Amino acid sequence: MTRVVVVGDLMTDAVARAAYPLAKGSDTPASVTMHGGGSGANVAAWLSVEGVEVAFVGRRGSDVTGRNRDMELMGYGIDARLVMDPERPTGTCVVLVTHKGDRTMMSDPGANAALLPDDIPADLFTAGAHLHLSGYSLLNEGSRNAALHAMRMARGAGMSISVDGGSSSPLKRAGAEPFFEWTQGTKLLLVSASEAEALTGREEPELAAKVLTAWYPQVVIKMGEDGALWYTNGRPDPIIVPAEPVKKVVDGTGAGDAFAAGFLPAWLDGKPPAEALAAGCRLAAKAVDHLGARPAL
Repeated sequence: MTRVVVVGDLMTDAVARAAYPLAKGSDTPASVTMHGGGSGANVAAWLSVEGVEVAFVGRRGSDVTGRNRDMELMGYGIDARLVMDPERPTGTCVVLVTHKGDRTMMSDPGANAALLPDDIPADLFTAGAHLHLSGYSLLNEGSRNAALHAMRMARGAGMSISVDGGSSSPLKRAGAEPFFEWTQGTKLLLVSASEAEALTGREEPELAAKVLTAWYPQVVIKMGEDGALWYTNGRPDPIIVPAEPVKKVVDGTGAGDAFAAGFLPAWLDGKPPAEALAAGCRLAAKAVDHLGARPAL
């Protein structure tokens, strides 16, 4: 099985799940729990529980939270290559989950914003391995040079590269053209429907996928409860797979990361796109049935 090197963000998620509709200007009962997070670290965790050999490259603070996050990654069996930042704290994301399961996030990248090219271990970049890059590392100006450096190293080693879109709001702020320029040489782009719209201006995922293949050989668009699609140039229509049935959405945080971790092993193994999409949807459904963005240890 192909070894996957994930370069990206490591966060602590403070998840506040509201018991009732939010009472603006007043109090709403909620359960508040702390979890390991960060899109890149989440993908690495889900990949590892799926039996993939995975290394994670990132940056954490010297605080207790950072040590806890480091130990969690090792608990998943991940080859964690974390640089300790002497000044910045470990990144934190406040995740507000409504009583219906919808979520809103407020993020402080902390040490993630100081990821440097020198933090990227050269020994991980070897022929036959795969680089998966978190879009947040590209969208954050402080970590962008490190992300671009990792992509150059991967291309130089003959590795395949996948990139996720990060999040629609920062994508809109960065602009589509710069993002396309930063991600040159990427074989696979994984984005949500809102991220695809931010990059193309197309609301329909099928149309957005066809536009995106002008820059990427293969595109996957995650469509939530509508499933996911894969497209490559030369096909008349995208391949679409429905979402796995979910009895109750407890927390949607990390579902897209779990999807990526389900899709990538099958895709790297040369399985048909429909099979890889189904594997992604299966893992995404597993992610939403509990609080937190990662599999339970």
